[in-house]
Amino acid sequence: MKNFVKVMKALSDPSRVIIVKMLQHKTMCVCELQELLGVSQPTVSKHLKILDEAGLVCFQKEGLWVNYSLSDGKENPYVANLLGNLRYWLEDDPRIAQLAKRVPFVRREEICQRH
Repeated sequence: MKNFVKVMKALSDPSRVIIVKMLQHKTMCVCELQELLGVSQPTVSKHLKILDEAGLVCFQKEGLWVNYSLSDGKENPYVANLLGNLRYWLEDDPRIAQLAKRVPFVRREEICQRH
């Protein structure tokens, strides 16, 4: 039950649900998610930490970047099941649809040049 509650709590915040939905499209770093969501870097990092602790996302370091992607769910059956279902849920949500259209155009190299 503990693992189930942890996963559900992680997805109880709309921003974290949006992060998961965006990571369905591609692996992204913090700055790319920050650009999409329009929130601060610490806020995105906090959300990613919660998602990571719940087993919903995983990360891999690549030079200066830390790339986040969706977990395969092998360690927690609730994660695998929920991520599988979430792939089809909220597709009609206007904000998620709008952000999903922007995902291919958000590029870390361009973001870093601006900052």
